[in-house]
Amino acid sequence: MEYFIQQLINGLTLGSIYGLVAIGYTMVYGIIGMINFAHGDIFMLGGFAALIVFLILTSFFAGLPVALLLLVMLVVAMLMTGLWNWTIERVAYRPLRGSFRLAPLITAIGMSIALSNFIQVTQGPRNKPIPSLVSDVYHFGAITISLKQLIIVAITSVLLFAFWYIVNKTPLGRAQRATEQDRKMAALLGVDVDRTISITFVMGAALAAVAGTMYLMYYGVASFGDGFVPGVKAFTAAVLGGIGSLPGAVLGGLLIGLIESLWSAYFSIAYKDVATFAILAFVLIFKPTGILGRPEVEKV
Repeated sequence: MEYFIQQLINGLTLGSIYGLVAIGYTMVYGIIGMINFAHGDIFMLGGFAALIVFLILTSFFAGLPVALLLLVMLVVAMLMTGLWNWTIERVAYRPLRGSFRLAPLITAIGMSIALSNFIQVTQGPRNKPIPSLVSDVYHFGAITISLKQLIIVAITSVLLFAFWYIVNKTPLGRAQRATEQDRKMAALLGVDVDRTISITFVMGAALAAVAGTMYLMYYGVASFGDGFVPGVKAFTAAVLGGIGSLPGAVLGGLLIGLIESLWSAYFSIAYKDVATFAILAFVLIFKPTGILGRPEVEKV
């Protein structure tokens, strides 16, 4: 039983990271009906931005407290990825908004490849390790919980509540929901649709930056290829939970993390991804909209 609980804790930690990235996927899809496949690479950029900040700060300020160091890493990574995603939306996606549906999808895949290759060229193809930022560990019998696991789960919970509040209780959230329902009508009623969409991209990028920083803190390594597999799994989490649903994205991320952790613990680790996507296919057969997703209402 202790081993099972330990794997649950590990799965919840990994699932929290997937959930943060999945929120970005589901926010962009909800507001413009597009899958931003470059979002996984924005997550990777966030990790590298945090890594660069870490290297700079530890070079000039050796005795900086870990809490302050993490805070600066998070803030700078969120600002950098927000700027990147804002630029991508303005340059690559906005001109194609009225074209046929495949054009933005192809552009998103192209942007993903471009960002991955950009980091590979500028930072090199090798993994970039960092020393452990948070090494405190708490023992409860045979169960071990690290402080970094608690930090990841706590940050995910706080951000989920914050974004739920923004979407449901603020003028920006009302503008986002109006744009999601009908862009033309929202524009006629005074909503700045372009600005709302740009802010949504920036918000999604900020969450991806937090996830990238947490991923770097948890595993202690960054690589230019980190955007693909975690990005695909986060997209899977968004679909599993119900694309367009913020709680669904986090729920899907937690389920993906738990599936991976439990499968790796009790079965062959080589097939953990097979198990994840097989369960996704099984769920979608019986509930095509995902666990918390709502069927789309066709406008006539």
